[in-house]
Amino acid sequence: MPRYHTLGSIPLKRHTVFKDENDNFLYEELFGTIGFDGMSTLLYHTQRPTQVKKVLSSYDVSPKIAVAKNMKSLSLKGFKVSPNEDYLKSRIPVLVNNDCLISLAAPSASLRDYFYKNTDADEVIFIHKGSGKLRTMLGNIDFSYGDYLVIPRGMIYQIDFDDENNRLFIVESKNPIYTPKRYRNWFGQMLEHAPFCERDMHPPSELETYNEKGDFIMKVKKQDYMHEYVYAVHPFSVVGWDGYNFPYKFSIHDFEPITGRVHLPPPIHQTFESAGFVICSFVPRLYDYHPKAVPAPYNHSNIDSDEVLYYVDGDFMSRNNIEKGQITLHPAGIPHGPHPGAMERSIGKKETEELAVMVDTFKPLMVTEEALKIADEDYFTSWLEHE
Repeated sequence: MPRYHTLGSIPLKRHTVFKDENDNFLYEELFGTIGFDGMSTLLYHTQRPTQVKKVLSSYDVSPKIAVAKNMKSLSLKGFKVSPNEDYLKSRIPVLVNNDCLISLAAPSASLRDYFYKNTDADEVIFIHKGSGKLRTMLGNIDFSYGDYLVIPRGMIYQIDFDDENNRLFIVESKNPIYTPKRYRNWFGQMLEHAPFCERDMHPPSELETYNEKGDFIMKVKKQDYMHEYVYAVHPFSVVGWDGYNFPYKFSIHDFEPITGRVHLPPPIHQTFESAGFVICSFVPRLYDYHPKAVPAPYNHSNIDSDEVLYYVDGDFMSRNNIEKGQITLHPAGIPHGPHPGAMERSIGKKETEELAVMVDTFKPLMVTEEALKIADEDYFTSWLEHE
């Protein structure tokens, strides 16, 4: 999201001497992407952020692949994923390719015992159930049901939940996550026809600053390995920052749907994009208003992309027997469309209350062993007409 933001105290000129009120040096850090060519932020720390006391264990966290070349439509019962008190262990990978990793999580406790940094990927965390506070080195963001938390790679964070009942849908992207470029002018400002604008994007608004030394456990994900470090200073030592590279939240409830006289294709629902996939938001909206419109989507063949739908709430009009937290996977190469009776039911309807998140990938998705544990493997027969 190409937007400037600043929080806390910063010097008038970058790369110059900066001290606190007690004449102690504050230490500058460039937090950037794509070398020195992408979006970046300048941070100012009370302590040097480079101090590592110990390197502890390293272990493999790569997803275990069950089906590498999948050509079968699948349905996953997401709420069957068991709760886990440990935030990272609660994240269960279900679908993966070289561009992204899609996981489900049911963390039943806050992440407070250690700090986490994903250096492999940007994270988009959709809050299906729960509320709380995302705590990062650049400040805090309150979140609740329906929020997307967009966390750039390399961001150090913890997360507080208000209670034990939490359900998350997580997409990790090997390439940076942006708002769709067709929604922005050449200066980066959101255009008038975009389904959301800068007012809907909420960066950190509360900065926690700690000037502490000690032993701080940091877990760093790199190349599908988790590396455990002991930092010598508190990771939240930032007194101020400015730039373009920071976490933010966007609520699916703030997505303004685009409608037309006849059924419009899925790109109208697009919310985020990356080099290898897009994320779309299906929200309550008025149906098409041509007198002979068929509101249900037409049958279509995904020739170039795998389609993943995560069902959040409401009655998804093109599917039968859908549950909250369910995921459907429709792989490239075979046609899919409304379930039997869905097209007929939609005719004459004026609106829908559906709420869902879609991920369309441009490379095939592999299915993990964990996914098969919650899969309805007969889902591919659900389009058959029964006499």
